[in-house]
Amino acid sequence: MNFKLLVNNIQKTHNTLQQSAVKAVNRHITLRNWLIGYYIIEFEQNGVDRAKYGDKLIEKLSKKLSIKGLSYVSLTVCRLFYITYPQILQTVSEESRQNILQTVSEEFGNKILGTLPQESMMVRNTNKDKHLTTLFSKTSFSHLVELIKINDPLKRSYYELLILKTGLSVRNLRRQISSLCFERTGLSKNKKLSFEKIVKQITPKNPTDVVKDLYFFEFLDLPKIDTVDENQLETALLNHLEKFILELGNGFCFEARQKKILIGDEYFSVDMVFYHRILKCHILIDLKVDEFSHTQSSQLNTYLSYYNKEVKEKGDNAPIGILLVTDKNKALVEYATTGIDHKVFVSKYMVHLPGKRKIENFINRELKKL
Repeated sequence: MNFKLLVNNIQKTHNTLQQSAVKAVNRHITLRNWLIGYYIIEFEQNGVDRAKYGDKLIEKLSKKLSIKGLSYVSLTVCRLFYITYPQILQTVSEESRQNILQTVSEEFGNKILGTLPQESMMVRNTNKDKHLTTLFSKTSFSHLVELIKINDPLKRSYYELLILKTGLSVRNLRRQISSLCFERTGLSKNKKLSFEKIVKQITPKNPTDVVKDLYFFEFLDLPKIDTVDENQLETALLNHLEKFILELGNGFCFEARQKKILIGDEYFSVDMVFYHRILKCHILIDLKVDEFSHTQSSQLNTYLSYYNKEVKEKGDNAPIGILLVTDKNKALVEYATTGIDHKVFVSKYMVHLPGKRKIENFINRELKKL
C-alpha cells in the first residue's frame, strides 16, 4: 500500500460511514415523527379524555412536552405526515418494526401491528409502495415536510419521483414546486422529454448537506448555530459590519447574528439584529452577496412584519430594516420602513441611523480588501 492509497482508503471509509450514519438518523427522525402523528390521531379518535382537549389538543401537548423541536407547528406537521403517509410502517424492515414496538406500550404495539396489511395483501403493497421505501430511507424529513403540503396525490407522486431521480436538495425541491414544474410537465406535448430535461438541469445534492437540516440538529439536541451555512464572503462582511455599526455609536445595541425565526412551518434567518435604545425599536439587517431584486426587499419586509407582530413590546416603535446588496462592483443600501407612518419618527431615525452613503463606502472598502 502506498501513501496515496492510504489517503484514499481513509477518505472513502469516512465518507461511506458518515453517509450511513446520516441516513440512519434520518430514518429514525422519520419514524419518530410518524409515530407521534399516529399517537395524536389515535388519541383524537379513541382517547378516553379526548373531549376535554378537543381542538386545543396539539396546543396543550406542545406546552406540556419538553422535547427540543416539538413545537405546536412541529406536532401539527407530524399529524399531517401520518395522515399523508399512513403506510410508512409497511416500508421499514422487521428489525425497525421491533425497535418501534419496544418503545411503546403493549396496547399501542398491538394497534400499530393492526395497521399492517394482511399477509395476502403484502405482495401487492410491497410493489405499490416500493418507491416509498426508497424515498423514506434516502431523503431527509425536511423533504417529506415539503411533500405533505401538496394535497393532490398525483402531484405529490411526481415530486417523489423527481426526488428519487435527482436527489435534489430541499431548497431545490421548493424551487421546483413554486415554479410549477409539475404543471409545466403536464402541459407539455412530450411529457417524457420534458421530465428528462428537468432531471438533467437539476444538480444532485451533496449527501452530507443533510447534516445541516434543522430537524437533524433538533433530534440530536445539537446547538442551532451548527445549522448555519454561510458564504465566506458574506461571513467576512458581516463580521466587519457588526464592528462598524457598533463603532458608530448612535444607540445601537447588538442582539443576535443569524437570528432564527419561525414563520408558519418554515425557519428563516435574519443576518443581524440590533436594538436601538434612542429610536426604541429593533433594526434588522439583511445582507445579500448579490445584485438587488424585489424578492430580497419582500423577504426583509416579511421579517419586519414578523417582528412587528411577534417580538415588538409595548412602548417599542415599529422595527426598521436595512437591506445591503452587493454584486462586488457596487453597493446598494435600502432602508425599509414598513408600518412606520409617523413623519416625526421617520425624520428621527434618519438622523440616528448610519447614512446610506457611509454604509455603501464601508461595503465597497471591505469588498476591495476581500
